[in-house]
Amino acid sequence: MRQRFLFASVILTLITACSSNTSRFPGQEAYRAEIDNWHKSRLENLKAPDGWLSLAGLYWLHEGPNSFGSDTANDIIFPQKAPGFIGIIDQTGDSTFLRSVFQPMTINGIPARQQRLHDDASQHPDLMTLNSLAWLIIKRGNRFGIRLRDYDSPMRDSLTAIPYFETKERWRVIATFEPYEKPETLKVQTVIGTEEENTVPGRLTFRIRGRKHVLYPFDAGNDFFIVFGDQTNGNETYPAGRFLYTSLPDAQNNVIIDFNRAYNPPCAFTPFATCPLPIRKNILPVRIEAGEMAVHLPMASHGGVHP
Repeated sequence: MRQRFLFASVILTLITACSSNTSRFPGQEAYRAEIDNWHKSRLENLKAPDGWLSLAGLYWLHEGPNSFGSDTANDIIFPQKAPGFIGIIDQTGDSTFLRSVFQPMTINGIPARQQRLHDDASQHPDLMTLNSLAWLIIKRGNRFGIRLRDYDSPMRDSLTAIPYFETKERWRVIATFEPYEKPETLKVQTVIGTEEENTVPGRLTFRIRGRKHVLYPFDAGNDFFIVFGDQTNGNETYPAGRFLYTSLPDAQNNVIIDFNRAYNPPCAFTPFATCPLPIRKNILPVRIEAGEMAVHLPMASHGGVHP
């Protein structure tokens, strides 16, 4: 009688386990599908007209008048498809002013005129366009520059896929947020040698394979933004690290870090981007085999990065 009871208990346990695995399986599949859709959206955004692959140049303004166009006599030399002389931009301290216009360009869809230009540090940067070219003023530290796009750039068709590690739920970890009494302001180096100021509100502690790790997120308003490195950098993944967003802490100060959503910085796709580098404390002594892998693209040969 006792043996029959034990046998029945074992059978019931197996049935329960099978039912449990079956009930969890759709969740796993749904999660993988969610990550697959995220990867698809990433690719579409990169290839979009305003995506990173349309960048065609990055030119730093100097104090005073800056003539721009494709003619080599200009201070800023646009690609050959641009008119020889487009206009003059005056840079005076923190003020950028379009002084002269010699081509039928537009600003925010309206025919251009002499006016002050709002840079990308403002809420509404001014977008200048001429044929397939578009550009705006960017501010990085105390430097101002022109970021140029070509909506007809062949680079937009050069990327057909972004390789990534197999999606595994174990790379979706729960971290504990430990807020600072007062958020810290941190100067972060970029790939072009400038510095960006970021606010670090605290630290995130979590475990991978039983070992404790720490990351220091940046305050991104409604999210945390993490720039991190790991032991896959330079081999499987982009040498300068990867980016990652998380939601803000919940009521228990828990944060889900989903490394399956780790992605390449814009500098992995174009030489005309300015990307923050991971701070030393955010370089993890472990292989994060999740998220996007390195991409090998022919860098754009038109335009340029001017010192």
